[in-house]
Amino acid sequence: MNLKQAQYVKTIAECGSITAAAKKLFVSQPSLSQMLRQIEQEIGLPVFDRSTSPLRLTYAGEKYLHAAERMLAANAELESQLREIRQEHSGRLRLGISVTRAMQVMPLVLPVFTEQYPNVSLEMTESGSATLEQLLQAGEIDLALAALESTSTGMAYQLIEKETIGILAGRDSAIARRFVSGTPVTLAAAEGDSFVCLTKSHSARIIQDKLFRRGNFTPHVLLETDSLEVGRRVALETGSCMILSNIYVDDYVRQRRGEFFPLKDYENHRHFYACYRKDEFVPRYTRDFIEITARALARQREKDMAFRI
Repeated sequence: MNLKQAQYVKTIAECGSITAAAKKLFVSQPSLSQMLRQIEQEIGLPVFDRSTSPLRLTYAGEKYLHAAERMLAANAELESQLREIRQEHSGRLRLGISVTRAMQVMPLVLPVFTEQYPNVSLEMTESGSATLEQLLQAGEIDLALAALESTSTGMAYQLIEKETIGILAGRDSAIARRFVSGTPVTLAAAEGDSFVCLTKSHSARIIQDKLFRRGNFTPHVLLETDSLEVGRRVALETGSCMILSNIYVDDYVRQRRGEFFPLKDYENHRHFYACYRKDEFVPRYTRDFIEITARALARQREKDMAFRI
């Protein structure tokens, strides 16, 4: 059974005659009769009892009509769903973001986004920035919110937040005893201190390795972890150092008297971007998710600055 056959049988049953159904369907009576004979030949049973007026469904015809109505209803529902997707009111957003950024971003963004788009389902993948970029290129996620360099020609990048790279240091570290927090320093200022390192899937690790190679710097590594939050806590409590972005210097760091020293000999090119593939259609709800995120983080920065003042 195809949709045309389903609609024709349903209309004949509603009208009670082939002639009336043909008028309603805007087809000729002979072509509709031929279509009905073809259906009956295919199923090997009559659909209508032609000895009655109006036409009456046979038992096989009742089963056929029931299936036809279900098919037409399913098609109508699918058309409605596709129409909503075309109108960009519903759909699915596969988001990639780091665990730490998710903790910062999602509580601010989700209440606004879900109120605006209640029929959009969100699937979140949490991983390091380097891994998220690979997942995006492979088509496994639709949108990445990550610290990236805007270098791939196949990707579109929308800047959300600029980041400054520096050294996060526990209060008992040598660098914290020598310099006032916020003082721009070179990597050599942390010589003699231990370092906590993130694994290679993180953008901070990529930057760190580049800095270490350039400065011919081989620190003592106290811990390597995949969790930025674990790394921060260990560095602060053990008096160690960690190469990080300034956006992770928050109330938790300040409460534990952590220090942050911007690197004065490093120009950062990896900032917090919303990134998606250029060759893919970007629904309105995805574009709005990016805008909501940018506004939420901007407001949060303003609050943090007001609180510090």
